[in-house]
Amino acid sequence: MATVSEIAPDLFRISTFVPDFNLQFNQFLVRDDEPLLFHTGPRAMFAAVRDAVATLLDPNVVKWIGFSHLEADECGTLPEWQQLAPESMAVCSLVGKLVSIDDCMAVRPALGMKDGDVLNTGKYRFQFLHTPHVPHCWEAGLLFEETQRTLLCSDLFHQSGDVEPATHSDVLGRCRQVLVEYQQGPLANYMPYSTLTEPTLHRLAGLQPKTLATMHGSAFVGDGARALRDLATMFKDVLGPK
Repeated sequence: MATVSEIAPDLFRISTFVPDFNLQFNQFLVRDDEPLLFHTGPRAMFAAVRDAVATLLDPNVVKWIGFSHLEADECGTLPEWQQLAPESMAVCSLVGKLVSIDDCMAVRPALGMKDGDVLNTGKYRFQFLHTPHVPHCWEAGLLFEETQRTLLCSDLFHQSGDVEPATHSDVLGRCRQVLVEYQQGPLANYMPYSTLTEPTLHRLAGLQPKTLATMHGSAFVGDGARALRDLATMFKDVLGPK
């Protein structure tokens, strides 16, 4: 069953905990003139996510369906959402549109965004940030809401467990634990480390986000710039060349 929490004005976290994975899967709904759903969840969660959205607005009026990259929990039910919401459009990087999304996922052609492009949903403005291989995949991109300074940051700050919707406490320790554990098993190298990692995270820190809305685990509310700089240091320590 999905739970719904408002973590910033008009920004709702929809979360489903899967005990078998000890992991939350989070989607984010922006309630505005042109509602935005960021992350769709995998197919098994479609009904639960749809019903959670219905507690906030009519799912048929969702306009934008955003995600970072091609992966089941990011955009696995994009076709189902586009069939449900007849005016909806996928929004992703231009690379994602060209190499994957229009061909094998979207019912209608996606809005392919270039770095720095802005998506207006009404009251809110979302700056698109092309972030190749951060968190992962060539086509990766994130959205930064300029009014409330919220970064929809996909798998960055990944945490395990059935944790609180949002926290002011440092989540870096939780994230480090996950990465160290993953490096010992079949999910090793889930988060790549490349020449792009550190400069991208420092660029995101320069936005000075107040809320970091992460796919797995608690949203972090506080000094997002410091958290992102600390994340860059931790990634280098855990994932960087030895």
